[in-house]
Amino acid sequence: MLNGRKPPWGRAVGAPAWALTAITEVFGEPAAHVRVVELSWYARLHWGARATTRRSRILLVGSAEEFWRDPELVLHEYFHVLRQWQPRRLTVLRYLLEFLRNGYWRNCYEIEAREFAARNVMNYRRLVRAATGTQ
Repeated sequence: MLNGRKPPWGRAVGAPAWALTAITEVFGEPAAHVRVVELSWYARLHWGARATTRRSRILLVGSAEEFWRDPELVLHEYFHVLRQWQPRRLTVLRYLLEFLRNGYWRNCYEIEAREFAARNVMNYRRLVRAATGTQ
């Protein structure tokens, strides 16, 4: 908080334990270091996006509660952070050049994240059910 007000970039929120357990299992690596920032003005600058990522950070247009209820979005955004930003395959410049060449839907970084999410969403849901004790 800045002088009792919410920081302009959004509010960092902790990931629920059940989500971290499932994410760690799906990715095979720790994910607790990834900061999730809800209601981010910076994410809102990315017209039409529900989220954007940077190194070790997921910036959400909406609430974290909405984010955690969308397994494909969770996997998609964590993929960007853990498999693209973290090993430095993705940079702002590389993304921008790819976006200018191919747009959003045919962007190789987005295709890779969508494919990963689609391949792993059923396993993630199963792991969430196990971690939360729901059917």
